[in-house]
Amino acid sequence: MKGDRVRASIQVRRLRDEVFTVFTEELDAWWRRGRRYRMGEDSVMRLEPAVGGALTETVSLHGRAKTYEMGRVTVWDPPRRLVIAWRPVSFRESDPSTEVEVTFERAIGPRGESTEVIIEHRGWNAVRPDHPVRHGQDTYAFIRSMAHWWSDLGTSLRLHLVAAEEGAGT
Repeated sequence: MKGDRVRASIQVRRLRDEVFTVFTEELDAWWRRGRRYRMGEDSVMRLEPAVGGALTETVSLHGRAKTYEMGRVTVWDPPRRLVIAWRPVSFRESDPSTEVEVTFERAIGPRGESTEVIIEHRGWNAVRPDHPVRHGQDTYAFIRSMAHWWSDLGTSLRLHLVAAEEGAGT
């Protein structure tokens, strides 16, 4: 359905198991910093690795740590797939959640094995047009900005994987 989903993908020359592990276990290391991506510059992001596990961000406010839940894992299928019911802090209890599905597809090419990471964020049509998460944008502008947001995060993941590979001397 038009305006309901955003899709971004990256490809890295790394094994699927490793990419899934880095995506889920090193979330705080690769997830971009700054107000566009996090609530606080020094926040810590964490994903509990199981169905029902929480995606959280812990922020230090006035010397106290406060943890915000951004989502819950609904599908945990390592190393192939991960689905999260997404509920950012700006969502109220009465607001519907959206859904983020991340798939890790194994690919063989002339340079060896690689993994394509595909991120699809869907369910936006259930979120009312005047919801604060849309920042006053019409559907087209909002979906385009979300596509850029996820593409930026995908690029950050790819750069993190490349830096780890170079640091290991491979």
